[in-house]
Amino acid sequence: MSILSFLKRIWLSLTSLWSDLPADVKIAVAIGVRITENLKNLIDSPVVDIITLLIPGDIDDKIKQWLRGHLPEILSDLRLIESAAGLTDPDEIVAAAMKTLAAMDKGIAGAFYHNIAVMVAQVAADGKLSWSDGVYILEYYYKNAFEPEPTSMRIAA
Repeated sequence: MSILSFLKRIWLSLTSLWSDLPADVKIAVAIGVRITENLKNLIDSPVVDIITLLIPGDIDDKIKQWLRGHLPEILSDLRLIESAAGLTDPDEIVAAAMKTLAAMDKGIAGAFYHNIAVMVAQVAADGKLSWSDGVYILEYYYKNAFEPEPTSMRIAA
């Protein structure tokens, strides 16, 4: 079997897996990708309440409050902000992480963005999404279902 045939089989398996996922897990995956995309869009924008702008407005208030409390923790867990370990304000923590991401090589930053998206999706899925499944499912969603907002619709400072 060639490597190309093998990869096609894996991709067909992911497509099947996506269609069989419960609706709440699909929503969690979409939330993870949208928040991460908002983070990428905000990297160069100074904003007062960063966390509020990162979390899309159409997400349930309960999930939004939970994410608001845990997004700084997720970013801290990725060790993006060792130099800001003493920070306690969530907006300052996110701002420090964004500054670090902006200074990274694009390839390395991409890996961090992917990890952030998986971690946020896990939080939004309330334990129904494992790390290993999340890695593949988010990649599938991003390449096949995610539609970025037009530049004119992106969050602006």
